[in-house]
Amino acid sequence: MTSVATSISLITRAEAERRPAGTSGASTGSTCGTDLAKGPWEFDAAEALRGMPAYGPGASVADIAPASTPRQGQLPKEYRDAPEAELHERIRAAKSTLGDRVVVLGHFYQRDEVVEHADFVGDSFQLANAALTRPDAEAIVFCGVHFMAETADILSRDDQAVILPNLAAGCSMADMADIDSVEACWAQLEELFGTEPDEDGRVPVIPVTYMNSSAALKGFCGERGGIVCTSSNAATVLEWAFERAQRVLFFPDQHLGRNTAKAMGVPLTQMPMWSPRKPWGGTDPQTLTDARVILWHGFCSVHKRFTVAQVEKARAEYPGVRVIVHPECPMEVVDAADEYGSTDYIRKAIAAAAEPTAFAIGTEINLVNRLAAEYPQHTIFCLDPVICPCSTMYRIHPGYLAWVLEGLVEGEVRNRIEVPAEVAGTARVALERMLAARP
Repeated sequence: MTSVATSISLITRAEAERRPAGTSGASTGSTCGTDLAKGPWEFDAAEALRGMPAYGPGASVADIAPASTPRQGQLPKEYRDAPEAELHERIRAAKSTLGDRVVVLGHFYQRDEVVEHADFVGDSFQLANAALTRPDAEAIVFCGVHFMAETADILSRDDQAVILPNLAAGCSMADMADIDSVEACWAQLEELFGTEPDEDGRVPVIPVTYMNSSAALKGFCGERGGIVCTSSNAATVLEWAFERAQRVLFFPDQHLGRNTAKAMGVPLTQMPMWSPRKPWGGTDPQTLTDARVILWHGFCSVHKRFTVAQVEKARAEYPGVRVIVHPECPMEVVDAADEYGSTDYIRKAIAAAAEPTAFAIGTEINLVNRLAAEYPQHTIFCLDPVICPCSTMYRIHPGYLAWVLEGLVEGEVRNRIEVPAEVAGTARVALERMLAARP
């Protein structure tokens, strides 16, 4: 199957040929942006000129990046100009030279051209744990996004260097909950609820952060008796939290929180939304007092693209289709699907299907295309017909991977991600609580 990057290039070329000479235009709908065909270094350079960071083309292109978003310096010309075949050969040669001194991790949502060089492929937490199986590695190259590299740094040894090939590979969802806004929210909630536990020993509110959040927010949870969750253990974590608190403050993804709590029987009326920078989060004290789960106004721009209409279209075109979506999708889409679950759940569901089956999948396009190629006996397609990858995952390119690996060969650590010790300590507490709360 043609890779997503190759498909985008072909679509872009075809659209350029259709346009009259001397004109330019946006995508006709086959992909969410023709700029995706450009090298990510073009956006690094544009951001440097503009003085403002951005997430780049793809699903998060319209999201506003905070001024604190990490930026990537210009990739050296030799990597920008190198043909793809040369980059792949240089990556292989560098990995061969480094041997067990380096481990390369590739997230499920990465482009195929990067994943082919990964020693482990998985979701963010699977990869952070996979790195721990390589104790001799001096460097962990994390082909993912910033919060993932932070988690790997928290869990790895102090003498291991965690590297993010492109510092501009952030996460718009993670950025929707910053430490200042969460602390301001917490102060208002403590003012309203107080801090004394009830007769059952449950505190008024406890914080729960999704793995897709900064190290600072994981540390915030660790300091306040809270915990981290993944998309696969969110229900177990909420049960853990309800045993200890009357309410939960869940951030940054509203959809994961809402879908999980709803499945546990929490009424929607007891799940108000907290919008930062609004008095009482845009709600009122009584609604917050009656709440079981207070949801942060955050979302994944990839999963927000999926709709009920897409589900209905898939059912009309493929009778008997099995629709599986990620819990970061809006509630209406999850309700319309046959099943929902983490990326690992989706992979395992397809792998376990004994008979040829049509699968309509609601998650990032790179993973869906890879599953379709891996299981050709099934008909596997993305619910969203528009090729629109995760903007920030797409900032990782073989050129950056070659650059950081050859730096290691030369004895230079490039793009190291280091979480301050005072943050890492409390963040590790929240992560360890998560590990202990097994489904």
